[in-house]
Parts: sequence; C-alpha cells; structure tokens
Amino acid sequence: MSNLMNKNIKKIAVLTSGGDSPGMNAAIRSVVRTCAYHNINCVGIYRGYQGMIEGDFKEMDARSVKGIINKGGTILKSARSNEFRTVEGRKKAYEKLKEANVDALVAVGGDGTFTGAMIFSSEYDFPVMGIPGTIDNDIFGTSHTLGYDTALNTVVDVIDKIRDTASSHNRLFFIEVMGRDVGHIALNAGVGAGAEEILIPEEDLGLERLLESLRRSKRSGKSSSIVVVAEGDKIGKNVFELKDYVDENLAEYEVRVSVLGHMQRGGSPSCFDRVLASRMGVKAVESLLEGKSNYMVGLLNDKMALTPLDQAIKGQSKINLELLRVSDIMTT
Repeated sequence: MSNLMNKNIKKIAVLTSGGDSPGMNAAIRSVVRTCAYHNINCVGIYRGYQGMIEGDFKEMDARSVKGIINKGGTILKSARSNEFRTVEGRKKAYEKLKEANVDALVAVGGDGTFTGAMIFSSEYDFPVMGIPGTIDNDIFGTSHTLGYDTALNTVVDVIDKIRDTASSHNRLFFIEVMGRDVGHIALNAGVGAGAEEILIPEEDLGLERLLESLRRSKRSGKSSSIVVVAEGDKIGKNVFELKDYVDENLAEYEVRVSVLGHMQRGGSPSCFDRVLASRMGVKAVESLLEGKSNYMVGLLNDKMALTPLDQAIKGQSKINLELLRVSDIMTT
C-alpha cells in the first residue's frame, strides 16, 4: 500500500470502447486490482459510452477479474454510441456517473474513445485517463498499443500456413491484413513472415513496380510468392482489384486472395500484451490519484509515459523507416 491518494477520488470507473483488442481484459484486471491496492472502489461500465448513458454499471473488486488475463475480447463488452456524440447524451452519462458516486474514468480504446473522453472531461471537469487498445498500433504517444503484438503473431502464424499451400501449388497469394490508415501490421508481419512484397498506405509502390517486383521474383527462381497488403494500401481500390490486374498482366502466376479480417482481433493475448496492459492499468489509476487528467498512458523507450489526449488524437503514428529499408533488402 503506497501513500498515493487524491482525497477527491474514491471511486474509479473503467470502460472499453470501439474495436476490441487482445489485452483489454488484462487492462481491466489491472485497473480493478490497482484500485483495490489503493483502497479505491472500482466500477465496470458495460458497452462503453452507451452503457455509461444507461447506467449499466457493475461494482468490481480484485476477485471480479480473476481468470481473465489470458482471455481475448473484453468482459465489459464494447459498443459505439451515437448518443454520446450529443450534448444531451453526455449529460445523461454524467448524471449516471454522479448517481453511482464515480469520481474518475479510465477509458480503454482508440482515438474515437479518447475523443469522447476528452470532450466529456472538458464539459464536466471530470478526470479521465486513456489506455490505447487497438491492434492497428495507430495511436501517437506509444510504441505499442494493446493487442498489436498479439495481432502480429496471429498474422505471421496464418501467413506461415498459407505459404505451405502457396509452395505446394506454385501460387501467388495476396494476403490482406488490417491497417486502414497505417501499415504497422503489414510491414512487421510481412518482414517476420518473409513476404516477397509488402504494400502499405505510407508507401505507394505503384502497379508497374509491383509487377516488376513479381517478375524479378519469378526470374530469380521463386515458384510461389506472398504479398502482404494493408487494407488501406493506395495501389488499388481493394486487394481483389490487385489480383485482377496481376491476372491480366502476369499470366504465368496463379493468383489467390486471402483476407484475414477479424481473426486478427481475436485470441489469447501474448505475454507482451498482458504485461503491457498490467503496466498501463497501474499507471492510469495512479496518475488519476496523483491529480492528473486528460492523458493517455503509453510505452516510450520501454517506460510508461503520459501523452495529452489531444496530442494522442491529433498526432500521427509513424512507420519505422529502418524496417522499411530492411523489407526492401529482404525482398531482393
């Protein structure tokens, strides 16, 4: 038991919002147990901001979160709330929090979750702290978001399996992974799985350069190829358009498409994500008890760091340029 204490905070609520990601349950567990450690009451809010509006709360203690650190998804459920986007919706949410004697909020999610928390805090001077939970790793102020490491391992495992059939049939596979605005999953998983080409939003390869790369692979003796495509890649309208273009211009390839989709969000979180979630939960609660608000907890240089929510929302998560160069060399 430490001497950390903000006498104005006696009960903290935790919610998960937006898309789920592995590690969210570990973060909930950490928030709840850190509250228990500091003799602070904790309440879980079901279904994100919509549950806050409806008062869908449950008192939680250290035993409430046993056996969840290894589970994917979120026991508190997640939902998007159009009502919370309105002044009236946020007023209802504030009234429900006050009825339940909640003094502060930890919100686990992405930029939409943080935007809602920041607006709510500014309107009602309500202490909030954010924990980044999204597999895309597209939040500024942290090197890793919750679920990103698990998603990478899932994608690499699937690509390894697809490569078996690609090699057996001498096929070219386009494998689409999540990453609407950033290519972190595609780049890292592509390098890790030995992909022949990686297409990401940050680097417009161009159709002709893609064809030339595939021709070069064929000339070098490769009988099968894997191309990892981030869903936000700018070359074609979608991965199926890419397939059609290659079909028309490289008749020597038998082309297949695999869209990995939501399987990337599921599964038991990796050890890295479980540890990261535990560290983030402790930092979020103790920062609130220190009187801080409107920050996101992140991992920078392997240490817990706080980034103002507005910067986390507006800032851009940058692709690793060194890894881009590594990928170019590895696809030689």
